[in-house]
Amino acid sequence: MPWASRPRRRPRSAVSRPARARPSSIPSVARIRLDLLLVERGLARSRAEASALLLAGQVELAGAGSRTLKPGQLVPGDAQVTVLAARRWASRGGEKLEAALDAFEVDPSDLACLDAGASTGGFTDVLLSRGARVVYAVDVGRGQLLERLRADSRVVSMERTNLRELHELPQPIQLATLDLSFISLRLVLPNVGELLSDDGRVIALVKPQFEARREAVPRGGVVRDAAVHRDVLLRFGEDAGRAGFAARANVEFLALLTPGAGTPDAWETQVERLTTSVV
Repeated sequence: MPWASRPRRRPRSAVSRPARARPSSIPSVARIRLDLLLVERGLARSRAEASALLLAGQVELAGAGSRTLKPGQLVPGDAQVTVLAARRWASRGGEKLEAALDAFEVDPSDLACLDAGASTGGFTDVLLSRGARVVYAVDVGRGQLLERLRADSRVVSMERTNLRELHELPQPIQLATLDLSFISLRLVLPNVGELLSDDGRVIALVKPQFEARREAVPRGGVVRDAAVHRDVLLRFGEDAGRAGFAARANVEFLALLTPGAGTPDAWETQVERLTTSVV
């Protein structure tokens, strides 16, 4: 019986195979909250202070351009951030109120004041510097008011407070300042009237993007049309009248309101002058 034999296997030749591509050794940069980054870099002592700096516009982020920076936004851990020199007031709004007080010849000295929409405290800061006896700083948010203002014995911080639900304070308000966002002034003027003394006055920042008719606000919310500005101011004067105020004057859409009945013609004349000139 013949022997059966298997054919011998030929030895495998050494074949050079291409090496597998290794993943890149460049590590990805972890992202971190912007307020935490400021604290880690030693640019702020706490997240609250970091938030205040961001809200006051004192932080620049490379590559962000003019976009508004938020405490919770995520940025690369190696992002280039710069804290700018402190402004004169707690926010840019302080400069607006300062100009309005001078233009309207309103003296807050020894007055009980309300700062509605206080945020970081720009208006509060100015009122205190002008000698206000007490300032009730009202805002729906929390942790925004600068610590130096919060620590001032003349300031009563009222966080998480909706102005529309505020009907009473420990004392009548002699001067109220309004810097509100995402709500129309016509919705809060009646409440403000309840808080005022008989001779109390209101300085309100009129923001077209929150006062204009919805169809008149373009995408992005920036209203540049002078005709829309005119409509906003005329309607504001009407709303103020219905709430028991007389609109007396305006500077760059800052309006002074006093108790009593006003004359619509006088307000319309001011609106015409303002909206046909460079603001």
